[in-house]
Amino acid sequence: MSKEHTSLPMQNLSIDEKGGHDPITGHRLPSVGTPGASGMGVQGPSSGGILPGGASQRDKKKIHPALIIAIWIALSSSVIIYNKFVLDKEQLNFPFPVFLTTFHMAFATVGTRMLARFTHLMDGLHTVEMTNERWYRNILPIGAFFSASLVFSNMAVLTLTVSFMQMLKAFTPVAVLLISFAFGLKQLSGSLVLIVGAISFGVATASYGEVSFDPAGFVFQVLAIVFESTRLVMIQVLLQGLKMDPLVSLYYFAPVCACINACLIPFTEGLQPFMEIANLGPAILLSNAGVAFGLNIAAVFLIGAASSLTLTLAGVLKDILLIMGSMFLLGSTVTGLQYFGYAIALAGLVAFKTHKG
Repeated sequence: MSKEHTSLPMQNLSIDEKGGHDPITGHRLPSVGTPGASGMGVQGPSSGGILPGGASQRDKKKIHPALIIAIWIALSSSVIIYNKFVLDKEQLNFPFPVFLTTFHMAFATVGTRMLARFTHLMDGLHTVEMTNERWYRNILPIGAFFSASLVFSNMAVLTLTVSFMQMLKAFTPVAVLLISFAFGLKQLSGSLVLIVGAISFGVATASYGEVSFDPAGFVFQVLAIVFESTRLVMIQVLLQGLKMDPLVSLYYFAPVCACINACLIPFTEGLQPFMEIANLGPAILLSNAGVAFGLNIAAVFLIGAASSLTLTLAGVLKDILLIMGSMFLLGSTVTGLQYFGYAIALAGLVAFKTHKG
């Protein structure tokens, strides 16, 4: 996993963009009870509950939304910082992003199938009508873009600071909007143009103020954003009618990403990562993938516990805390100009997510 995001920068698996929320606007999509309706809801197959497995209203109240949000923020931040710690040559020095992404996806492939067998977290699978044709025409191409976004994002980790990467990721919703506009899925308005301009100006200012700017890393991160944005638009277009929360999505996309990335390893990193595994240690590798997988589990509960506005604000808080954490834990340098630019970008991002046009 993730982007938002394999570590799914996720998670890069952007929660408000994958689990029952429109990836173009960030607004919550209508909840649906049967496959075939529009949107990608996150309800369980057997009840009106939002939590996995058809939880009742009484069950939902057992975990306070604030605790779920705190857990998600902690896991989301940990994934990104942990990846940096593993890949960075000045830390654990395991500079093999393609191998690390492949391992994460292989771990997620096994993990989602274990959850499907032994828990109710994957009950959403019962509502997905997957056919061979749908897999080849929809899942495979989206998985390929997912794979590319994860690989390029982790390649950027090698040379960019975590703080700067987070600032660049603020441009992702703009890229989604522009791609949607190009394909006629969204109409630009005067207010949207102003918001896009504010986010673009903020990100550009933050980039100009970066003291450790690396051209190659910048290009890798831009490519990651382009592939991730394209993937989100393709989900909106190709997977309409399928109810897929983050875990169900991972169930289908993780094997595709793992296979594609595995085919890339011989041409990009060769045998070197396999020779360096002993130095890294299995505990680090497994725990790193485990944290990324845990983020996807937390995402399912987060979607059911919060509104789209709360998710947006939680994402903004996470980004701010992550930037602060990278400064204290990894020694990242953030200039005053970057603070100024990123503040503008975040304001534009919140305006974009709450825009009703």
